[in-house]
Amino acid sequence: MDIPIVTVVTPSYNAEKLIGRTIQSVLDQTCQDWELLVIDDCSKDATRDVVAAYAAQDSRIRLIALEKNNGAPAAPRNIGVREAKGRWIAFLDADDIWHPEKLALQLEAANAKSVEFISSQMKDFWDDATLSFVPVKDAPVAAVSFAQQRIKGRIPTSSVLVTRELMLAFPFNEDIRYKAVEDYHCWLRILESGIVNWKVQYPLLSYRRIAGQISGSKRYMLERMHMLHREFPNTSSLQAALFTFTHAVGGFYYRILRKGL
Repeated sequence: MDIPIVTVVTPSYNAEKLIGRTIQSVLDQTCQDWELLVIDDCSKDATRDVVAAYAAQDSRIRLIALEKNNGAPAAPRNIGVREAKGRWIAFLDADDIWHPEKLALQLEAANAKSVEFISSQMKDFWDDATLSFVPVKDAPVAAVSFAQQRIKGRIPTSSVLVTRELMLAFPFNEDIRYKAVEDYHCWLRILESGIVNWKVQYPLLSYRRIAGQISGSKRYMLERMHMLHREFPNTSSLQAALFTFTHAVGGFYYRILRKGL
């Protein structure tokens, strides 16, 4: 197989009912120069069988079946980055769905800006039947800075397109205490280094809302967020509390009132 431009990295765990639609959203991309690595974290259901069936039909899809469960997506994502052949890494969780122009528009924006870290807006959904995708006529980009990200997370992980070189330099923190905030922590570290994230101002990601999922547990997320800021270098206790508060307020506005990010 030729070396692809993009490697899509998808961690999975017990996603047999949803991952097929996620894979299909990759197959539906207008940019077809990709490989898809599904890193399964010892699912107990038929996730591996579903992925294997797709892989049997398309050689660009590869299942990496882990022998030990890691309990969080950080390690599977890091493994996917190390196994990737593409210059660009695109993260996609096993229950999320992309707009068909997602990769094409982001690659175009990345090349135009000569950048190595790009994301997009997202919208929430509960039911696949409600999804529809129209051609994108206008997709400007805007910068997301370190200061902005500290106040409120603005970089949806399943929207991120980033160079493999950058991800090897800033891998996800695999400490189980960082479960559910390892991605936010990773983006903060990249931004702190002086690299800017460029965000496409269009919801190229549809984020699936599932009752009971960790990211929907407000108390858990705030506790993890406070821990993250408290342990982040050169951050005082007062700053940690302040950033946790602004994160909560921002989350309420974007996720509850606007239902997107």
